[in-house]
Parts: sequence; structure tokens; C-alpha cells
Amino acid sequence: MKKLFLFILFAAFILSTNSYSQYASKAVRPEHKAYTDSLKNIKYDRVFPFWGAKAYQRGIDIPYPIGFMANYMWMDQGILINNFQLGINAPDGSELLPLTPLSEDILSFGSNTNTSWSFNVRPDLWIFPFIDLYGIFGYGRSNTTVEAIVLGEKLPTSPVEQGITTSGVGALFAGGVGPVWISLDANVTWNKPELLDKATFANVVGIRTGKLFKFNKRPQSNISIWIGGMYVNMQAETLGAIKLNEAIDDYDGVKDELAQRIDEKIPDAPPLLKPILKKLSDAIKNSTGESTIIYNMDKQVKQHWNGLIGAQYQLNKTWQLRAEGGVIGDRKSYLISLNYRFLGFKKKAKVR
Repeated sequence: MKKLFLFILFAAFILSTNSYSQYASKAVRPEHKAYTDSLKNIKYDRVFPFWGAKAYQRGIDIPYPIGFMANYMWMDQGILINNFQLGINAPDGSELLPLTPLSEDILSFGSNTNTSWSFNVRPDLWIFPFIDLYGIFGYGRSNTTVEAIVLGEKLPTSPVEQGITTSGVGALFAGGVGPVWISLDANVTWNKPELLDKATFANVVGIRTGKLFKFNKRPQSNISIWIGGMYVNMQAETLGAIKLNEAIDDYDGVKDELAQRIDEKIPDAPPLLKPILKKLSDAIKNSTGESTIIYNMDKQVKQHWNGLIGAQYQLNKTWQLRAEGGVIGDRKSYLISLNYRFLGFKKKAKVR
């Protein structure tokens, strides 16, 4: 098993030889030959990436191993809501309605959208020339609009905006042949919205393939363009709380009408629904705009996959600027990044 693992690592190393290099080793242009030959003479004395010295001996220009990337991202996507449970507390915290499952006959959801922006910092480390490990730490704002339908009638709702803090970890696997490369990027994040009791879990997987275009007179500069796809999956269960006047416009002005509509449905409702409707009506009558909705639901993105296009300009091995857009599918996203890289730790000199 150990030999098999080492073989897989070695094979991945061979495949990754040009994934982030500036020049293809199979057909070096005359104007690049001097630079490529100089790589073979580098005495690489840094700890990371492992096998970095072997890469340079093959004339492969690998990236500096340590980096800090600053990212700004905007996203808009559809949200699906199911298995909704509702409770109502008075402003003093007393319980007007315990957390109660509401069937779709009572409450359902139409078109729901979430628009958000975030700024995060991503420190990373190439541990091998083909494996990059990173962390994610950031803050953003989320704006969610929910179309609630109570007893067949749409409620007047207003968007809910809140801040979100994010932390997570991820890994990037990259490989290529010549100027064409492919990468697989996967991360998990914990996102804590202001209005939720606990952080929600999400995982993102991205696969990309692209081509590197080299500058003839600037060996360390290049432009890369790519296409790909992104998969997003959210933690299903969400528990939170929000004041009624933040969830429903002019709640104090419409609550009596809402309670009356529920009362009118009770006589013709199925026997199992009548006690639930009665409790809901009484809770609404005794509530105010300062009362709090306690809710629990299963929430998921409308589409897990969307398509990506992107490009990166590498000024040199220290600075890179990247832009990417999610333009195919229900999810729309835009990303801009600035990356700073450096060589990092030197190996300890051997004592003779």
C-alpha cells in the first residue's frame, strides 16, 4: 500500500510538471530557452514544496510556495425551502406558539433568492508542486428574499439582510501537459449569519481547465484563461430567529387581517390541520411587530452546479491578478482576486 501511494504521488508530480509553469518543457521557444535552462541550474534550498528541487532540475517553473490571496466575491442564486417549522415568542420571551411543523397546505414557498457579497483572505501553501492547501477567513453581507404563501395567498415580505463571518479550509490539486492545465479545488466552510444560532456548513468543489499564454520578452509573466464548473452544497437544516416587523412589512397593520384569513380557513380545514391553525391564529393575535419568529427549515441551493469562465494575469512570480465569473446556470457570481507569493522557509544546512 505504501508503494502504491508513493507511485500515485510520483505520477501526479509528473503530470503536474507544467500546470503552473510559464513554459512547456516539450517545446521550448528559442526566446525562452535561456530562462528555462537557468531553472535547471537553480539550487533550490526551500522547505516547500517537497520535490521542488526536482521540478527545477526538469526546467519546470513552479510558483512560489507561500501566498496570501485577497478575494472579493458577489453572488446571486435561488434557494429552496422545505420542512418548515414555526414558533412565535412575545417580546418578553414568553412562548406564544411552540416550534410547530407547518404543512404546505398552511405555508409554502415560491421564488426565493439570496444575493451576497464577501471579502476574504486565503493563505495557502504548496506542499507538493501539485497539491496546494489553504485556509479561508472572511466577512460579508447576505440579502435573502423569501416568497411565503400562507393558505394559498402570498404574504408581503421584505428582504432580510445580515452580516456573515466565514472560516474554512481547502485543497487544490493541479496537473497539466504543456500549456494546457486542469485543476480540482475543494473546500469546506463554516458560515455564521447574525440571525442564526449556529454556523451553517457548506462545501464547494470547482473543476477548471485552461491554457497558459507566455510573454516572449518577460519570462515570469503570463496570461491564463479557463473554463470550468462549480458545485455548491449547503447544510440542510437551519435554525434561526427574526422579529416579525423585519420579516413582514407593517406587521402590526396586517396581523389582524392575517389572523382573520386563518380563522376563515379553520371550518373547512382537514381535522389534523384545525388545531394547528387555531394555535397559529391565537399566536398572531397576541403578537406584535416586536415579537420574534423562531424557525427551523431545510434550506438548499436551487442548482448545485454552474459554469465558470476566468482569467489570470501574472505580473511576476510574486504578484497575480485574477477574475472569474459564474455565468451559466441559476447561480451568477463574480470574483476578483489579488495574490502575493514568496519563497518561504529555507532548509537547514546539513552539518558535516
